[in-house]
Amino acid sequence: MSGAGDGANDRRGDDDGTDDYDDRADSDDDVEWPVTLEGVTETVVTTLGPNGRWNAAALGLFAETEPAGRDKCEAEAKDQHASEAGEDDISVTARTWGNTRTRRNFHRRGTGYVQFTRDPVDFVDAALSIFELEEPTLESADAWVRVTVERIESGTEDGTRWEAWRLDPLESAVETETVPTINRGFGAVVEATVAASRLEVDGYDESVLRDRLEYYESVVDRAGSDREREALARVRECVDW
Repeated sequence: MSGAGDGANDRRGDDDGTDDYDDRADSDDDVEWPVTLEGVTETVVTTLGPNGRWNAAALGLFAETEPAGRDKCEAEAKDQHASEAGEDDISVTARTWGNTRTRRNFHRRGTGYVQFTRDPVDFVDAALSIFELEEPTLESADAWVRVTVERIESGTEDGTRWEAWRLDPLESAVETETVPTINRGFGAVVEATVAASRLEVDGYDESVLRDRLEYYESVVDRAGSDREREALARVRECVDW
């Protein structure tokens, strides 16, 4: 997710397995993202682990425009030279924080499934717990994209190691088309996962985070559905709040 990165409790695990094989393949230029990406889009990504199961974690996608036809290395370096092409492409990146399962599986496999879901319980489970699946896609996913990933940058912030990845689509599908509705409860659940994942992380004021959690809970109680209330209960189960 955008602020917290890859689910807080996804840091468990005792091998850094970056020398396994990968499944990456050349990206098909004809494949496009099935949704319009602007700003930061909250998703769930599944990656295949060494146990043969698919680990689900929350992942924020950062979308930026770049000149079409631009060399990938130039794009990553933010080269300012003009492109011969006149149209713009979308560059999609994401960050993993700490030694998460997603980070390790990105290194092992070089691929994953990015999924767009409106289910608040699935989102909380992916963001804050160890959530593993037999299949790569969630039943709640309205759309999914199989992506190839390439690490483009890394660093440390407040003592936590992060890595930035470029994501390129290999194949995609839209499973459900629906008329979107606005629900403050769902937004509050997403923000609650961000605050919860930052508890006990250096650089964040825990009292401020707990106040935020109480506020988000009040929003869910007032404006959310039963599913959002169940999701908030999962947040309490996953963290010491």
